[in-house]
Amino acid sequence: MAIIERPSEEVALAPSSVPEVATPSTSYGIFRRPVETTGWKSWLFTIDHKKLGIMYGVVAMFFFIVGGIEALLIRLQLAGPNGTVLSADKYNQMFTMHATTMVFLFVMPMAAAFANYFVPLQIGARDVAFPRINAFGFWAFCFGGIFLNTSWFLGGAADGGWFMYAPNSSVAFSPSNGVDFWGLGLQITGIASLTGAINLIVTVINMRAPGMSLMKMPIFTWMVVVVQFLLLFAMPVITVALFMLMFQRSFDATFFSVEAGADPLLWQHLFWIFGHPEVYIIVLPSFGIVSEILPVFSKKPLFGYPLVVFSGAAIGFVGWGVWAHHMFASGLGPISVAAFSVATMAIAIPTGVKIVNWTMTMWGGKIKFTVPMLYAVGVIVQFTIGGLSGVTHSVAPSDTQQTDTYYIVAHFHYVIFGGAVLGLFAGFYYWWPKMFGKMLSERLGRWNFWLTIIGMNLTFGPMHVVGLQGQPRRMYVWTENRAGEGFFNIGFWNLVASIGSFVLALGVLTFLINVVISHRKGTAKAPLDPWDARSLEWITTSPPKEHNFDRIPTVGHLDEFFHRKYEDRGSGDHHEFHQVATGEEVVANEEAHAESHIHLPSPSYWPILLALSLPIMGYGIIFNLFLLFGGAVLALVSLYGWGLEPHTAGDDEFDPPTGAALEVAAHG
Repeated sequence: MAIIERPSEEVALAPSSVPEVATPSTSYGIFRRPVETTGWKSWLFTIDHKKLGIMYGVVAMFFFIVGGIEALLIRLQLAGPNGTVLSADKYNQMFTMHATTMVFLFVMPMAAAFANYFVPLQIGARDVAFPRINAFGFWAFCFGGIFLNTSWFLGGAADGGWFMYAPNSSVAFSPSNGVDFWGLGLQITGIASLTGAINLIVTVINMRAPGMSLMKMPIFTWMVVVVQFLLLFAMPVITVALFMLMFQRSFDATFFSVEAGADPLLWQHLFWIFGHPEVYIIVLPSFGIVSEILPVFSKKPLFGYPLVVFSGAAIGFVGWGVWAHHMFASGLGPISVAAFSVATMAIAIPTGVKIVNWTMTMWGGKIKFTVPMLYAVGVIVQFTIGGLSGVTHSVAPSDTQQTDTYYIVAHFHYVIFGGAVLGLFAGFYYWWPKMFGKMLSERLGRWNFWLTIIGMNLTFGPMHVVGLQGQPRRMYVWTENRAGEGFFNIGFWNLVASIGSFVLALGVLTFLINVVISHRKGTAKAPLDPWDARSLEWITTSPPKEHNFDRIPTVGHLDEFFHRKYEDRGSGDHHEFHQVATGEEVVANEEAHAESHIHLPSPSYWPILLALSLPIMGYGIIFNLFLLFGGAVLALVSLYGWGLEPHTAGDDEFDPPTGAALEVAAHG
């Protein structure tokens, strides 16, 4: 535990004069703590939620590129008749790994990146409740993703679709190790999701700033909390299913074997009980981001804040009752089909409430179409299209016809890409100056936005047409005699979709170029409050200090930062806000009243070692049980070392920075 000691007299400290927290090291042999405060080791052993958030984002973006390359290969294969880019087996592997990568290795961890970085800041906390568990969660995700993708080089990747239906996932139909890598890799990343969920729930419940009631929390934090509860209850379900699959493939269990009297539909029920809440796990963080951005650039408070909160919670709750609409073609029976049809229609209500609230937030506002605002509006439009196509799945006869066609692919991508990915890009542009202290180029950002929007609609729009024509989503070639005629010529629309995928890839490349130019070429330092923001994460420097806040803010309002800058001189229901301070003045006032003691946890290398043991055990299950034993030993040693990390540091670690005394201790 690092403790900053400041002079007792109250003085105003400029941002540059606030002492930095030095990272301690101890001299306890194997339990020696990392000492580096800069360089790669400071990132490798960090437990700072901000650094972990950035690392989540970098690794997730890497997997986004991997998944994008897989998608481009799929579209090249389908661009013309009788494609030869991929064999049937490689197409199945590419199809499976693209979806798996995008869902589990990009969208979910990228949302975790924003949650890790900004939830503590938005609630006025110095870190998450369990910083070392937070670090373990990141490394478990990272190693799980690497483990999953090493299957390409160790006998072939999974080939049963991201839903991995039984009996297609059995050894008889998929004899390679790909499904084993898939199941074990998802279990490892699932551990990361589950630990992260517990961590963020405890953080929000116990570490909110004084005065911040639940109904004064920013909407992004609210949506993150809903997602963490979904993860808390959904991850055990898919974990049970994955354990069953692992035991069936590796140890000859018969959980899904018809010949042993089992029912393969058990897998579908377990997978989709997880898989449909998963959709909201993916999109709700982006809904939170959009709800943060629209008020800022409309110069209005969020319309119907309580309704947005409760509709988010309602989406999470009702989402548990719609899983079987993925199974209408499996013969569930008319009563079950009717019940899940009604539930599927019902979940459109809270989703529609959000869209109405977002629209009314912009209505009558002084809208400024910055890049974050463009992406936020893009989410509303594109997600609405995906939602309307999704409502057709609540009608069982229609859903049965659309099942396993490209119509499903079109709907899913409008929801996930249009609802989640566009929202994440809105968050990139909105919070980039807070995270890195520099602005991304608005000019390149607009190119990024329009290429992405045009590419998305060119890619996924035509899939509605070819899907209604009956093109199966797992068909690796199509022939000229199935091309059709006129508007329904699937050859033409497949070519359009393939061209659109490269336009979309160019949009993503533009974003990466924007990032490189902004940081390599050296753009001007971003103002502390570039957007005239409203929420608590802006009441600190950009990027935030290691300890986040010089003093824990006291909250009196929803949109606390806004109310510190503007005074309401109206009366009754008439509000008339006049600016009384700039964002820079608010931050300077916080620094002028800095707390004398600031406690921070110390870095540790045990989380990364414990996480490393998981893929080693995974390789052991697949290839050699001696590796399983070695991984288990490493896990036990890591847990032992983690538990015995010293609680206090040695006397030799008193290293005062200029202008302050720094006492160092280590807190386990």
